[in-house]
Amino acid sequence: MIRIKPFFVLNFIVLLSIWNAHSQYDAKYPKNEFRAVWIATVVNIDWPKAGTDSVSKQKADFIEILEAYKKLNYNAVIVQIRSTGDAFYPSKLAPWSRYITGKEGQAPKPYYDPLAWMIEQAHQRGFEFHAWLNPYRATFDTKTETLSKEHDFFKHRDWMIKYGETGKEKYYYNPALPEVQSHLTNVVEEVVKNYDVDAIHFDDYFYPYKVSGKEFNDAASFKKYSYKQSLEDWRRANVNNFVKNIYYSIKRIKPWVQFGISPFGVWRNKSVDPKGSDTQSGQTNYDDLYADPVAWMEGNYIDYMLPQLYWSIDHKTASYSKLIKWWANNSINANVYIGNGSYKIKNDSDKQWFVPGEIPNQIDLTRTFPNIQGNSFYSAKAFVNNNKDVAELLKTNQYKYPAIPLPVPNSKKTGTERPLINSFSKEGILYQFAFKKTQSDQIRYIVIYSTENNTKLDSNDPSQILEKIFIDAKSESIKYSIAKDQLNNVKKVAFTFIDFYGNESVPEIINLNTEIKQN
Repeated sequence: MIRIKPFFVLNFIVLLSIWNAHSQYDAKYPKNEFRAVWIATVVNIDWPKAGTDSVSKQKADFIEILEAYKKLNYNAVIVQIRSTGDAFYPSKLAPWSRYITGKEGQAPKPYYDPLAWMIEQAHQRGFEFHAWLNPYRATFDTKTETLSKEHDFFKHRDWMIKYGETGKEKYYYNPALPEVQSHLTNVVEEVVKNYDVDAIHFDDYFYPYKVSGKEFNDAASFKKYSYKQSLEDWRRANVNNFVKNIYYSIKRIKPWVQFGISPFGVWRNKSVDPKGSDTQSGQTNYDDLYADPVAWMEGNYIDYMLPQLYWSIDHKTASYSKLIKWWANNSINANVYIGNGSYKIKNDSDKQWFVPGEIPNQIDLTRTFPNIQGNSFYSAKAFVNNNKDVAELLKTNQYKYPAIPLPVPNSKKTGTERPLINSFSKEGILYQFAFKKTQSDQIRYIVIYSTENNTKLDSNDPSQILEKIFIDAKSESIKYSIAKDQLNNVKKVAFTFIDFYGNESVPEIINLNTEIKQN
């Protein structure tokens, strides 16, 4: 049995004004909105705090992150599980990461599967779990003596290209090689097959960011594999083909698992392309990273786009306000969310980041664009016992109420199976509910709505969301309980199902006073 804890104490006067103006709460407090946080593991940015931490400390620290963001009504975590040709899970294709065990290739002691455990903990708290992989970055430096002998650097030295500033070089997988693309596709497929992830997520690292005076040495591959293409078009084609193959590989295995990418925030500057944004960015996706997010959306082989707009609203060369408008005007065939740079709060030369309202204002601005449906924040440590003034603004304003993530694009449907209640009763201090298993077995969550006194129950009102409960597809029955004292003054509750694709059913409404049997 799961005991439900309410998120908040409702202020009746405030809620009454919201319920009497449905369009107002729909605009100010969206019910369907993506609210995510990146949990970076490379060089132990967010978690674990050190590769040498004990398993018990690792688990406690991860739960602390989840609890902090649950209190802020977030609904998704994007967790880095592969950063430098390594793995945060037992893999046949990569060694254990040094960032989880302290030494590359060494398994956790005592042994556990961090990825399986993290997914379980996230789902228990109502979060989607997006598995974040860096496909092309093979190492974080050139200290190859720290690599496991099972690392691809040793197994496939011909796949590697060294690049970067002098003294800060890294090794990268060569994106042009068919065998590299095949291997990296297998890496993704291994995760999708073996784990209950909600999405596969790539960030902005495709071809590496350019370094002045340095050339990425793929000349031999260009000579061998290009066909009447410029170097630039050929590189973009390599990335586009890889992205497309990843998308279709995921969908063949589990069609409900999403594929999302968080590209650098600027596609192209308007100065080089009239279709570009009114920015003066030193590097861009299209011209420097050879990544073309517009092509991915137009080709319909991406589920969501999450551009990294890590600038303040009125930044001189790359303003958040100008860029969000550009992404809104150029979104097609995919959900579009915005990446926000919470790591810059009180830690940047741009003084706007010292204003507590900068991030809240960015969220408000995001919500003015109907075809942009949420935000993600880099990175997790920004609001874990940090920046409490900004976190409090979010909790009392923009993220006052819970929200449910959007369905998988192109998979939206109506008529999702509604909850069918087998039994409901009052047993001592608990209300007990049991549901019939559905024919499709495609139920991911149950959402519980409640309302006090005589207020109309409305499953479109986010202020009435009491809890979202993860349902294990392997379970034989669906049961849970709610403490009676948590439903004081509540006359009705409603239940909806959310399927694997994120579609929500019509509600099943229960009158607690007349329909609940007393045992």
